Amino acid sequence: MNIGVCYFPEHWPEERLQRDIEQMAEAGLRYVRMGEFSWSRLEPEPGSYDFEWLREAVSLIGDHGMQAVLCTPTATPPKWLVDEYPSIRQKEVDGTPRHYGSRRHYCYNSEIYRRETRRITEALAEAFADDPAVAGWQTDNEYGCHGTIRCYCDDCATAFRTWLKEKYGDVETLNESWGTAFWSQNLNSFAQVDPPRHTAAEHHPARLLDYYRFSSDSVVEYNRLQTQLLREANDDWFVTHNFMGHFGALDAYDVSEDLDFASWDSYPTGHVQERSTPATKEQLRAGDPDQIAFNHDLYRSATGSPFWVMEQQPGDINWPPYSAQPGDEAMRLWAQFAAAHGAGVVSYFRWRQCLMGQEQYHSGLLAPNGTPDRGYHDATRAAAEFDELVGERETDTGVDGATTAVPEANVAVLHDYDNLWALEIEPNTPDFDYWEHVETYYAALQARSVTVDVVPPSAELSGYDAVVAPTLYLADEDLAETLESYVSSGGELLVTMRSGVKDPYNKLHETQQPGPLTDLLGAEVAQFESVPERIESGVSYGGERYDGHIWNDWLSPVADSAEVVGRYDGELADGDAAIVHNSVGDGSVLYVGTWPERALADELVGDLLTRADVETTPRLPDQVRLARRDGLTWVTNFSSDPVSVSVDADADARWLVGDESVDSYDVAVTDAAPATLSVEQERE
Repeated sequence: MNIGVCYFPEHWPEERLQRDIEQMAEAGLRYVRMGEFSWSRLEPEPGSYDFEWLREAVSLIGDHGMQAVLCTPTATPPKWLVDEYPSIRQKEVDGTPRHYGSRRHYCYNSEIYRRETRRITEALAEAFADDPAVAGWQTDNEYGCHGTIRCYCDDCATAFRTWLKEKYGDVETLNESWGTAFWSQNLNSFAQVDPPRHTAAEHHPARLLDYYRFSSDSVVEYNRLQTQLLREANDDWFVTHNFMGHFGALDAYDVSEDLDFASWDSYPTGHVQERSTPATKEQLRAGDPDQIAFNHDLYRSATGSPFWVMEQQPGDINWPPYSAQPGDEAMRLWAQFAAAHGAGVVSYFRWRQCLMGQEQYHSGLLAPNGTPDRGYHDATRAAAEFDELVGERETDTGVDGATTAVPEANVAVLHDYDNLWALEIEPNTPDFDYWEHVETYYAALQARSVTVDVVPPSAELSGYDAVVAPTLYLADEDLAETLESYVSSGGELLVTMRSGVKDPYNKLHETQQPGPLTDLLGAEVAQFESVPERIESGVSYGGERYDGHIWNDWLSPVADSAEVVGRYDGELADGDAAIVHNSVGDGSVLYVGTWPERALADELVGDLLTRADVETTPRLPDQVRLARRDGLTWVTNFSSDPVSVSVDADADARWLVGDESVDSYDVAVTDAAPATLSVEQERE
């Protein structure tokens, strides 16, 4: 658990460098990330390198007991490169080139750009290969930011045809798999395949899904080029990449296969404004803890290693619609919350607020005049607290206090990019958002203090007591067998509506939904509908009535072992099955046909955890969460009201950070287990 910072020495006068790095060391920072947007400074003219300014920064960082994280500068190709090779630019759906003047305007499939990427990466890696102050590298920066995963240029057209030929073998198989008989879309050769460029009506959903897969694979291949070059130079370096929160166009699991650990960029008060549900006042001050935690757990689970928050919000930021100041101590709260979910480093973006360019209104740990800003005080306090926690661990165990331990989860949430893409292509309602549906159940787990892994359906599930599988939209026999094996061996599974709708090629199954999952779930979908707010939709479960909204599958049991445990209440589906429980072998599966309101999701998840014998706490107050890691429990309060914590009388609890009274936007850390703690919110 360490604190770091993102630094841009190229933005400031050279005489500032020494003092900046001295201040970083004084603040207790351990890592300094640099170089991700500096290609024009590193190579001002073709083949003419200027690394000395970066060498000086790295040297000073090492002299002050810190370590440098360097970045390949490929997110911002310099103007001379764009002028010499204009074909490296991406093209929009309508063929418009993405011009120089911003960032991320290159095409992943350009052989010219890959060659130039190889050249600059090799030069940098060779220059710093023997420097002990360099701990590792970040590849590029935020792949896909600004909608740049999918390009529609001629290089992508050629690469897509090759990708399809490798996948399908012959065009007849492609025609059959896609279903190109619709609208006279049969193809005679792979040469006839183009990217899904601008057209009059919708593109074929199978073609779109494969293009989304191809585009993600293109980034995976491009990133692999960089990781291999860096490891060839020095295999002691770590290699990571900084992903973005709730970013769907890139399969982070695939990219992470080539990384030592995953990183992501956390901006809580901005991310909460990107959802369809309006942010509350408290969320505008501190974010939504469940949205933040979901990304922590996703990127931790992607490699099974401690992740990094490579960019942590330091204060107010420039890019969301509203730039409210975070609550007092929120920047420290975010660092502690990340540590609780398995972060190894939390690195604030940025050291000092910039005086120029497109991010002038993005705050830093230092204000524009170089004096400490609000985030600086939170970061230094978090750094000191991390040192104390490490020291406590050394005292308790007699060993080095540093740890590579990650939270141990006995519950998994299945999350899948193919499903996300297919549902984006055909949402069937403007209100369906895959991320928000998954988070409905994830939030219910967090509210009961359950440690969760976020994994793809292909993950090994046997180690989990319970698995929540929201909307397994694309399903085949392999998936059905995997889930059946898990449940019959004693696992407890929850599957939600819109599952088993299509095959992996984005075509409807010939059999009734949920297709290949029918035997496992013990029920079929008789009818389905999207539900706008003006249609009242209710579900009865456990003797209570709840609202169901956005989507309803009307279920019909088909197995003797299937029991209807929830029914629709009112409207056309009145009395029809909404929730079915089916016993399979030594386990069971719950099939939920509606998008539940929060209270119903809590009940469904609570019953699942009871059947799985998973230890939980009573439901926590909104915006308050407990998280367990390496023998410690973090009590995090994202609300504007204080909370008080009671510890069971027979629990031998110590408070290592804070105490039983946790103020607004505050945190406390204890060695007591979550199940021994009771939390009460003190509403003012």
